[in-house]
Amino acid sequence: MSYKNLEQCLLDLEQNGQLLRIEQEADPHLEMAEIQRQVYAEQGPALLFEKVKGSPFRAASNIYGTFERTAFIFRHSLKKLKKVIQLKKDPSQILKSPGQFLGAPITALKALPMRAISAPVLKNTTRIDQLPQIVSWPMDGGAFVTLPQVMTLPPGDRNMMHSNLGMYRIQLSGNDYEINKEVGLHYQLHRGIGIHHTMYNESDEPFRVSIFVGGPPSHAFAAIMPMPEGLSELTFAGMLGGRRFRYCWKNGYPISAEADFVITGTVRKNEKKPEGPFGDHLGYYSLKHDFPVLEVENVYHRNNPIWHFTVVGRPPQEDTSFGWLIHELVEPLTEQEFPGIREIHAVDEAGVHPLLLAIGSERYMPFREKKPEEILTQANHLLGKGQTSLAKFLFIADGNDHPELDTHDGPAFFKHILERIDLRRDLHFHTRTTIDTLDYSGSGWNEGSKLVVACCGAKKRELKAELPADFQLPPNFSDPQFVMPGILAIKGPGFNDDSGYDDPPALARELSRFTDHFEAHIPMVLVVNDPRFTSNRFANFLWEVFTRTNPSHDIYGIKEWVEHKHWSCAGAVIFDARTKPHHAPELIEDREIASKVKGLLDDLRK
Repeated sequence: MSYKNLEQCLLDLEQNGQLLRIEQEADPHLEMAEIQRQVYAEQGPALLFEKVKGSPFRAASNIYGTFERTAFIFRHSLKKLKKVIQLKKDPSQILKSPGQFLGAPITALKALPMRAISAPVLKNTTRIDQLPQIVSWPMDGGAFVTLPQVMTLPPGDRNMMHSNLGMYRIQLSGNDYEINKEVGLHYQLHRGIGIHHTMYNESDEPFRVSIFVGGPPSHAFAAIMPMPEGLSELTFAGMLGGRRFRYCWKNGYPISAEADFVITGTVRKNEKKPEGPFGDHLGYYSLKHDFPVLEVENVYHRNNPIWHFTVVGRPPQEDTSFGWLIHELVEPLTEQEFPGIREIHAVDEAGVHPLLLAIGSERYMPFREKKPEEILTQANHLLGKGQTSLAKFLFIADGNDHPELDTHDGPAFFKHILERIDLRRDLHFHTRTTIDTLDYSGSGWNEGSKLVVACCGAKKRELKAELPADFQLPPNFSDPQFVMPGILAIKGPGFNDDSGYDDPPALARELSRFTDHFEAHIPMVLVVNDPRFTSNRFANFLWEVFTRTNPSHDIYGIKEWVEHKHWSCAGAVIFDARTKPHHAPELIEDREIASKVKGLLDDLRK
């Protein structure tokens, strides 16, 4: 089934028992987001809010709340789209298996965007303050659009195949924005829309931006999808949705004809205003920073529209399904995009960008000692291209050592790495570089470091999850807990508590005096706030350690040294993953509202 609009999708889900209607009035300030979080945590149905406080419009969320529901929504197009992507990887497949692939080019041609005869979205107009003002977390700076489809074109260009459709955060209210006249846009100049921004700064044309909300579900996915070279977002939306992207023009703006809402306006080229804070997908707030401002011209909507939103926060959340579907679709292109790389996994539990796991291949040096060589080249390629360049930690292993190795099996992958790692050789730091804007573990905003851990060869050690009977820690350290064999978490002193360990190197030196025996069986030691939290679930370890450490500043080693600019250590490597004063606040829900929502959902289940 191809959906013409969002409502058709919701009715289809309802007919198949996958939609819950919330008929009671719901408050967009924290309450609707909390309902979404609790229903998502139970892997519950999509949600349709019939009455939104302060707005005449309905709202929907959790549509992609499970992998199964996401696959169900696109059940009639996924196989065809995969054929197109497979054919892009290897065009000769159409000659080898014409019966299997002959329809793939037709699928792509039939998905090209088309000019709409009519545009339901232009039927009505409204104001920004009439839209559902969704505030997801207590410290958010205002209401945000969390599933926007933001379209721009280069100056003087009306060719829709040259458009950029991206998902960039939109702040509707709060801060210094003049209500109904201004909204904030959160994007970086190196992204698609940012490139257009730079082009407009060099021209005399107004920088027109169109923001779509709702419409066929494939449109939101197209906005977030990292596109293979040569494939436009609009064509992808047509292939995934089984229906061509319909567009028209209004006052010089490109319009998604089947969207539920469209906001049009012009970006003030040389003006910025504070945007944020916003509870983001790393599990922390992204703080207030200056970003471009959109001067609103019009807000359009179709008859009886639905405001499509989601809630982000510490993963997993609904946007986890985006990552799952992206992996399902682009996996065949991995070796084409990154020669030698067999598998890549941006780890959702770690906030996606902080941690990348990869399996590469050492192929060209079979007659000498095996050590990381080619996989280091592959690692540099990963860190130099597209979305993978945002990775802060990259662990890469040689797949020839373990043909069944799987990056999606976190404990097994870390076991493989820690059994083989040579701490004198295998840690490669990239210092004073850029990191994800949303990551506040670094030395400044968008400033930090990266670490590549590349290992290959035979197993070097047996990992253990036991300590000697006479084991002792120095003062101010306590409660050792194993995350898994080979990874030990220790409670470290807090900052500003007169312990003398605000200076991390001093902390590492003190620990190193007590941990010589770690070298053989425990290569990774974590200094954390609460070892019982860290060790309770492997997902806790992934999130806490890789979102709270800046490699160049927070990693130390027992008996460490630098030789010819290369860092090494003879004993365990120490990750200082404590919360530090410069870190952004962690996301914590409002307990009173969480309790109220739990009662509401309990009543709905009766």
